This record gives sequence, structure tokens and C-alpha cells, in this order.
Amino acid sequence: MRIAIVNDMPLAVAILRRVVESVAGYRVAWVALDGDDAVRQAEADRPDVILMDLVMPVMDGAEATRRIMAKTPCPILIVTSSVRSHHSKVYEALSAGGLDAVRTPTLGSNNALVDAEPLLARLAKFDSLRKANGPTGLSQLMPTLGELAAKGHPMLAIGASTGGPDAVAKILAGVGVSAPGPIVVVQHIAAAFAAGFAEWLGARIGLPTRAIRTGDRLEPGRVYVAASDDHLVVTGRRTLAYTPDPTAYPYRPSVDVFFQSARLNWPDGGVAVLLTGMGSDGASGLLGLRKAGWHTIAQDQATSVVYGMPKAAAELGAAVDVLSLQAIPAAIAAKWKVKASGTA
Repeated sequence: MRIAIVNDMPLAVAILRRVVESVAGYRVAWVALDGDDAVRQAEADRPDVILMDLVMPVMDGAEATRRIMAKTPCPILIVTSSVRSHHSKVYEALSAGGLDAVRTPTLGSNNALVDAEPLLARLAKFDSLRKANGPTGLSQLMPTLGELAAKGHPMLAIGASTGGPDAVAKILAGVGVSAPGPIVVVQHIAAAFAAGFAEWLGARIGLPTRAIRTGDRLEPGRVYVAASDDHLVVTGRRTLAYTPDPTAYPYRPSVDVFFQSARLNWPDGGVAVLLTGMGSDGASGLLGLRKAGWHTIAQDQATSVVYGMPKAAAELGAAVDVLSLQAIPAAIAAKWKVKASGTA
């Protein structure tokens, strides 16, 4: 297996080379000292796996991962000195298409490798997948951004707070069962109550509904409900995950954080709806989705329990439509290419 190393620290490069060459059949394809160099080398010589550092000069590992996945996709394993201290960058790189993250091995007494086992275990997994898929190699299994977009499953993304549960239920019951893409609901609710909310919602709307677990893959016709006090995000691998960042953000889970991740990592687009709630969470994220080509809707004042979040969106120009709760299902149906079954 041909493995590339991207790291600006000579000692780290030497350690990673030693780890790679400790296994028969593994060899170093090339070494890059920054992300920009890695993008160029990957385009000229695509390896089976890239070991990508995060903090580097010129271009960091997250941006390099994004560019490589767009041009010459291949398996990228994030290898960093501290996964915990670089948490936000780790998440950014995984969202861009990185497959996993491990700590960089170090040297202990008597020059022995320390913490090399997690890295070797992941390389062994990649190698087994590569061998199982024949001469095309593991890199040929990685979808390009164009292939992801071609899947054609527009998302329905809904954000809500105070008064939201009943509003969400009425909208989804009105949309009906012919959903062409996944439905993701970010409701401001404590994690302890989220699973019960998902169960209650599913019984009301007649669609498969579940509280989200990290790693859930988004599938058409299913409803996914945020179920953590951390923020929900959609990753570059079309899966869902939770992240504590931004830690200082007052709304948890944040509609803004989810909408922003959908804009970056869901190329199929879709419809986004911001419902009743206190504050302004979701307004800026809705604006970003509108600019990215999504159809955006905010609930009107007359039917909102608290006209805070949708008001902020309307004042920001984030909503294509500002509609009553009763009118929203038909608007979703018209733009989401489904036939509404009537409002609840």
C-alpha cells in the first residue's frame, strides 16, 4: 500500500515513515511539508492513503483535505499531535472528507514507538478494503464532489425553538410521506428529552423518525432529530455528527451551526425552514443557505408562538418566503417536488 505523509515537522515525518515501513507491503509514496504541496502531489501521484497533519504553514490540513477531495479524492487519515486541542480543525477536516483522526505517534525510552497502534489499526483497515476492491484500489471508491451531488436527494432542514414541536409536527404531517430526501430537525431541547420528542414526532407524522446518533447516514424519506446538547452537523461524507464547537454559542444545539454545515457539505441543496422561537439562532445560517441556492422559508408573526428567530431571518433577508404555519407545507411541496397531503 502506497502511503503519503503530509507534515511540516521533520521528527513527525521520520516517525510516521518508521511506522509505515514497519509493515511489509507498506511504503511511503511521497512526503509534503504543507497542504498546498500535498494538493499538488496528490494530483500528480494519487496514493492509496494520505496521512494528513492539521496545523501547517501555507495551507492547513483541513483546507488541503477539502481541495484533494474535490480534485483527486482518496482516503485521508488525519494525524495530529492532539485530537482534543485541535478539535475544531479535526471536525473541519472530517467534514471535508477525512475518514478518521488519530494522534501522531511519538518516541519513548530507548527510541521505541509510542501510540503507533491506533494508526496501524486504521491503515490495516484501509489495506483490507483496498485489497477487497481489486486493482482499482481504495482511492477509486472515494466519491468526488460531483458524484455526491449527482445522488440528487435535496434535504428538508428545519430549525425551531419555543413552540417548535407542534409546528414541526404540523408541517411534516402536511408534507406527507413522499419525501424525496432526508429531513433534519434541529429543535432547541435538552438532550434528556430529545429521544422522547423524536418518538412523539414520529407517531404524529407517519414517517420513520429517529434521534440522531453520530455517524447516522442521511437517507431519503426519513426524519432525523438532533438529540444532544452539542451542535449537530452534516459532514462531507453525508453523515451526521455532533461537535461542542463553537463552545461559547448560547444556543445548543444551534440551528445556525447545522445550517452552515449543510451549506458546506450537502451539495444536493434543498429547502430550509426557520420556525417560531426566541432569539436569532438560525437567521444567519438561513441567509447562507439562500445565497447557496436553497429555497428558504420563515414562519410569519401571526402563527409564531414567539416571533424571534423567524423575525430575525426576515429582517436579514434570509427567507425567500415568510408564510403562515398553515401555508408552509404546500410551499415545501412545491419547491421540494413532492405532493403535499394537506395540513395537519
